[in-house]
Amino acid sequence: MEAPKKNAVLGPLVGAVDQGTSSTRFLVFNSKTAELLSHHQVEIKQEFPKEGWVEQDPKEILQSVYECIEKTCEKLEELNIDISNIKAIGISNQRETTVIWDKNTGEPLYNAIVWLDLRTQSTVANLGGTILGNNFIKSKTGLPLSTYFSAVKLRWLLDNVEKVQKAVEEDRALFGTIDSWLIWSLTGGPKGGVHCTDVTNASRTMLFNIHSLQWDQELCQFFDIPEKILPSVRSCSEIYGLMKSGALEGVPISGCLGDQSAALVGQMCFQDGQAKNTYGTGCFLLCNTGRKCVFSDHGLLTTVAYQLGRDKPVYYALEGSVAIAGAVVRWLRDNLGIITTSDEIEKLAKQVGTSYGCYFVPAFSGLYAPYWDPSARGIICGLTQFTNKCHIAFAALEAVCFQTREILDAMNRDCGFSLRHLQVDGGMTNNKILMQLQADILYIPVVKPSMPETTALGAAMAAGAAEGVNVWSLEPKDLSAVTVERFEPQINAEESEIRFSTWKKAVRKSMGWVKTPSLADIFGNQ
Repeated sequence: MEAPKKNAVLGPLVGAVDQGTSSTRFLVFNSKTAELLSHHQVEIKQEFPKEGWVEQDPKEILQSVYECIEKTCEKLEELNIDISNIKAIGISNQRETTVIWDKNTGEPLYNAIVWLDLRTQSTVANLGGTILGNNFIKSKTGLPLSTYFSAVKLRWLLDNVEKVQKAVEEDRALFGTIDSWLIWSLTGGPKGGVHCTDVTNASRTMLFNIHSLQWDQELCQFFDIPEKILPSVRSCSEIYGLMKSGALEGVPISGCLGDQSAALVGQMCFQDGQAKNTYGTGCFLLCNTGRKCVFSDHGLLTTVAYQLGRDKPVYYALEGSVAIAGAVVRWLRDNLGIITTSDEIEKLAKQVGTSYGCYFVPAFSGLYAPYWDPSARGIICGLTQFTNKCHIAFAALEAVCFQTREILDAMNRDCGFSLRHLQVDGGMTNNKILMQLQADILYIPVVKPSMPETTALGAAMAAGAAEGVNVWSLEPKDLSAVTVERFEPQINAEESEIRFSTWKKAVRKSMGWVKTPSLADIFGNQ
């Protein structure tokens, strides 16, 4: 394709930071066509200082954002696209991951504690045993008391890190999820940085009341969290502040959504009952429930989907969360060494076309939805002398699909109707074997947009639509039609059911592996 002429008129452009668990990306879209023009990606290191602990360096994350922005701008200039056409930036981020930093110096007071981290199991067990405990939290937040969410990570930092305790006493400490850390840093840091979050990220902290849409005093007291360290809560689409340095200095940051909410927006699931499943480090199925909170009887979370403007209504979603999806591929690469790049898993799986009776339950961080069992651990079972690395690779891909089937079944029961197809996105959807397996195991068609970067697209849409920016229309008549690839089930329903019931047998064997109280009673036994 011929490169556009210098300063080619493409209409207004919008950038999106997509800060995930395994990588950071910056992507630039044409606001009139939703076409992706250029992007840059940097992998992020994860640190495992002890068993069950998962940390990242907040400064490395911030630096990766600057690097991705600069490199993308260089690529645009090589394409003869004028970066002064970038009118706004949106941010989408890994949710729940907890950062606490010094507002005077801008220095993190500890590594970011990642959403997958399990160090707070004893904290959760102790809090769960109190009189208030589980239903008190679920009724206000839509969430179970779990290691997954930010409040218990923040509690651990306050209890165990002297630098954090001292900074709180001296009124120097600020808390935030990754979005808050990035917005504060990008808008000036110690020199006037804006300390805010949006309703979707706030709803994942276990401190935010999803009915009143405010930090909840009773929850702050329950977790003993000082409210003064919390960010202000804003909508997902408004100008928070301006970029203070780099190639895009002066450009407004005007969109912010947790990654799964961003993908819901990017998939244009604006109607009650529309759902999407994102395959990233974990796997997350969200169904828009409109302007009402729907509470699950089957192990799903109730969460804020989006609020696209200060004066716009809040929409809610039911969410099924699976901890380990793409992370199992990274584990096969980094820990077992049976692949050298993540893409190789498709080739290995293709060589055998079956797991040959081998089942892999990747419960590295316990089991999330629908079980909420932190005592589970990963197992590979059904091994014989015939089993080789190709079968294990296939079983790993099947595990992602089986876990999705479990949360889709729960979603169908809670919603009272069955989804007729599944809209999908995320990096793993490039794997055609995975997509076909998913259609076979769900026994419904799987529909993938030809442009899979829906998380970044959602953040860009929110940023471009913000009041004062107004370069992206979210009116249904103005939204670009999306071309899709469709995967139809290719096995019979009986075979699909047999494989799924064997998977559930493997899941039962993974449970109760370590001595930790089960959280199943929060949602009732599955």
